[in-house]
Amino acid sequence: MSRTFRLVKVGIVLAMVVLLPVGVAPVVANEEDDSLVALGEALFLDPALSVNGKQSCASCHAPEVGFTGPDSAVNAGGAVYQGALERRFGNRRPPTSTYAGQSPQLHYELELGEWAGGMFWDGRATGHVLGDALVEQAQGPFLNPLEQALPNARLLAVRVANSDYADLFERVWRPGSIDVANDVDGTFERIARSIAAYEESPEVNPYSSKFDLFWDNATAAGRDVTRIKSSGGMGGGMGGGGMGGGGMDPDRWQTYRGLGLTDTELLGLAAFNDPNRANCAACHTLTPGEDGYPLLTNFGYHNIGVPKNPDNPFYDMPKAWNPDGTAWVDEGLGGYLRSAGYPAEVFGPEIGKFKVPTLRNVDLRPSEDVVKAYGHNGFFKSLDDIVLFYHWRAMMDSGMCGGMGGGMGCEGMATMFPSPEVDQNRAAMGMFPRMDTGNIVAFLRTLSDGYFER
Repeated sequence: MSRTFRLVKVGIVLAMVVLLPVGVAPVVANEEDDSLVALGEALFLDPALSVNGKQSCASCHAPEVGFTGPDSAVNAGGAVYQGALERRFGNRRPPTSTYAGQSPQLHYELELGEWAGGMFWDGRATGHVLGDALVEQAQGPFLNPLEQALPNARLLAVRVANSDYADLFERVWRPGSIDVANDVDGTFERIARSIAAYEESPEVNPYSSKFDLFWDNATAAGRDVTRIKSSGGMGGGMGGGGMGGGGMDPDRWQTYRGLGLTDTELLGLAAFNDPNRANCAACHTLTPGEDGYPLLTNFGYHNIGVPKNPDNPFYDMPKAWNPDGTAWVDEGLGGYLRSAGYPAEVFGPEIGKFKVPTLRNVDLRPSEDVVKAYGHNGFFKSLDDIVLFYHWRAMMDSGMCGGMGGGMGCEGMATMFPSPEVDQNRAAMGMFPRMDTGNIVAFLRTLSDGYFER
């Protein structure tokens, strides 16, 4: 499907073009959609599609942890996963591959003055070549020397041709669609489109969390969840959102009782959504997506001031991969735009910004003792840590460290977290009391799929 991309530099519209996928081979008309999904799943799970047969897509995007990194020990340290080849590491934590298919092509929103869309933490899978950012992302790891490390797309096509699902591939796409002699690029694209179809399927995006059940109940009751708010002054009863204040506001959190969330979870959701509170929903939006449920991301880019992760193994990679060594700085979207040839006035304001991740399945894990990492570099090791960081950053930037339940002055709080890796272009944080952090974490834990089946 074609999508419109507006290329903007320094606030000036340079071009308006419709980008069409290149060389797209349509799915055979008499094949059911679940055949394409089954093919994509087989490709996603196949370690043979790496240089030494040791790494599949699922190695770094495992279902049991919400399609992100599954190794608790890795997450507790550098949070960056080794590629198929030993001692080769990328530079960032694996993002989740769930609920990603609605991300548009990378573009500049002229009205908002912000970039949005694309895939990967830095947006480098723009979608401008194949018309779909998720498809372009699916191609990336296969040929990345620090990930699956195949030398070329031809070898990938040969591996697929020799797989036990090769017949399924040709039934879905057409006889001869695995063409290792004359159409390697087309075969590579069909592989990626199959994986993207799986990643967009209900198997990966079931909308089966406690929050989704609450959303359904609220919708059936005629309630608009996007309007929920805290109903007290800062520092009021019950975590600052208690019964005091708010009067008869029909959108106060108490009016959403009985729809599936506990009071603690409702308080967290209210603080999360309230523009006068944490206002997390400004980026992790509650606006429904194409399927009628929130994706908990606006696909934008921000720098929240994440510190360096000193345990990141990329710092010790050979100069061929990391010529800067321990001095390497991850510039995020700005770094990609620089490498793509944009001028300093375009990439400069984007230095240090990373894509806003979906919060769906943010706490999904097989057991409580499994560590998950958060942030583009995995610096944070729990939801409590990263939510506290948001509170702390807002307090430090405002100078109100002793207020709103902070419990100590700015001098005492200053060393709670290290300095940002990139201090420029940092986003402003919504102010909320310290006591709200636990409520917000409780709400985030309602976003794990598998609470019920549709």
